[in-house]
This record gives sequence, structure tokens and C-alpha cells, in this order.
Amino acid sequence: MKYLQLIRFKNLFIIALLQILLRYALLIPILRHYGIEPVLTDQLFSLLVLGTLLFAASGYIINDYFDLRIDRINKPQKVIVGKHIKRRQALFLHVLLTAAGVFIWLFIGYVARKENYALIAVGVPILLWYYSTTFKKQAVLGNLIISFFTALVAYTVVSAEFAMLARAHGAHILMTEACSSAWFWTTGFAFFAFITNFSREIIKDAEDIKGDKAVGCKTLPISLGLPLTKAFLIVLELASVIALWLIYWQFSIVREIPYVIPYFVLALTIPYLILIWIIYTATSAKHFHRASTVNKIVMFMGILLTLLAGQVF
Repeated sequence: MKYLQLIRFKNLFIIALLQILLRYALLIPILRHYGIEPVLTDQLFSLLVLGTLLFAASGYIINDYFDLRIDRINKPQKVIVGKHIKRRQALFLHVLLTAAGVFIWLFIGYVARKENYALIAVGVPILLWYYSTTFKKQAVLGNLIISFFTALVAYTVVSAEFAMLARAHGAHILMTEACSSAWFWTTGFAFFAFITNFSREIIKDAEDIKGDKAVGCKTLPISLGLPLTKAFLIVLELASVIALWLIYWQFSIVREIPYVIPYFVLALTIPYLILIWIIYTATSAKHFHRASTVNKIVMFMGILLTLLAGQVF
């Protein structure tokens, strides 16, 4: 059980769910609406998901490895590395998962003839390492890197499929309406994943401010102070709600989603408003932890929207 906690199995479930729903609830319905059968096999897609999860799990491990001093201050009851799992064992597991992830992504890149997947295979582990050692201690930069990776999780699903389609049918398929439609929807969900994760990362920094200060971190809450950080978060959440409804009014295809208004109101807008209120009234780490939980719910409900969006096609 401690190893499952170490790799954040609940977060891994959300990552896998995002990729699976994007493919089977949204991408495949879009392709078949335009008379195109997917070429990426279920087996290769499963490898893509596995490769993503391996990188994410290895990132969580190395983060805990370097955050031992911070975690002993912020959440001593939840410390795993150095307490339940030896540090050298954690480091070995990180190397093992990273190596397996690199191999899988290189293999996918070879099969799909996507040379830039080699950048994912090499670049992601390097950035995750430097995030844990350096970037996360700096204001905003670390938050942006992790949020970018969250958006990348969504993009790889469509990228891999159309790479395989281009191999099978020629590059002209990348100019079709099916391709533009798939990228339109994926970009929407990827941006949602980016912005919700970005706000959650800042909320977590506010929650962990005591331990971060002790080791000399310069996160946003430490650099700006909690009042300005809370104001920034509230503006960010309000902007997200406004953007949500602007997208609804701007794009007619979004208005065609079944039950879209009640879903936007009950599953997204109201949780956003609750999140804003929690942030506004937050005065302790406990309150920010509650805000982080509500933020996770918002992200989860956004992912589930793919089930309704796919019914448009």
C-alpha cells in the first residue's frame, strides 16, 4: 500500500481516465463521424497510457525523494520515503520506471514515425528531475512545467492517432475536417487540464508554505504573500468560469452537447464558485488542502464532460 501511495495511484487513475475517455468517448466518435476508422491499435494505445503513467509515477517518486525535509514539516504523518521506504529503494524504483517509460515512448515513436516522441522520451524525465531539484522552488515556473505536462497528456492521444493515420492514408488526412475537429476538442480539454492543474499547484504551494519557507523556496505564496496569492487565484478561477461560458456562447457545436447547460452549471460553475469561496476564506493549510480537493473535483468533472461531448458526433 505504501508503494501505491508513493506513486500517487489516485492521480495516476485520473491521468489514465483522461487519456482513455479522450480516445474512446471523443476521438473515435469524431473519426467515425467523418467516415475514418482509427489506425492506432488498442495495444499500442495501452502502451501509450502505460508510458505516460510510468513517467508520472517516477516523477512523484523523485519529488518525494528530494522533498523529504519539506514533507517532514508540512505533512510528517504522510512521509513515506525515508520512513516506510528506504531512499535508495525509492531512487532505484524511480530509475526503473523512468527507463521503462523511455523505452515505451521510443518504441511508440518508432512505430508511429514520430521523431519528436524521442524528445518526450528524453525531455520529460529530465524536466521532472530538475523540477524536483530546482524549478519547483521558483515562483510560477515549476507550476507551469507540471501544468504543461498535464496538457501534454491530452495532446499525445490525438497526436499518436493521426501519426498512424498519416502513415496509413498519407499526410493529406492531416488537412481534413476530422483532424481539425479532433484538435479543436482536444485543445479545449487540454487547456482546461492546464488551467485547473496550474491553479491547484499554486493552492498546494499555499498549503505547503511553512515547509517551503524552511528550505528557501521562492514559490508564489512566499514571494507575493498569501493575500496577493489568494487574490491571484480568485481572479484565475473567475476567469476560468467566464471563459467556460464564453466558449459556450462562441461555438455553436458546444451548445449541441446534450445537457450542456445543467452540466456547466451543476458540475463546473457551482464547484468553481465553492472553490473561490474556500480560497477567499482560507487562513490555514487545512483550508488550502480543502481547496485542493475541490479543485480535483472540478478537474474530474471536466474530464467526464468528454462522455457528453462525444455524443455530438
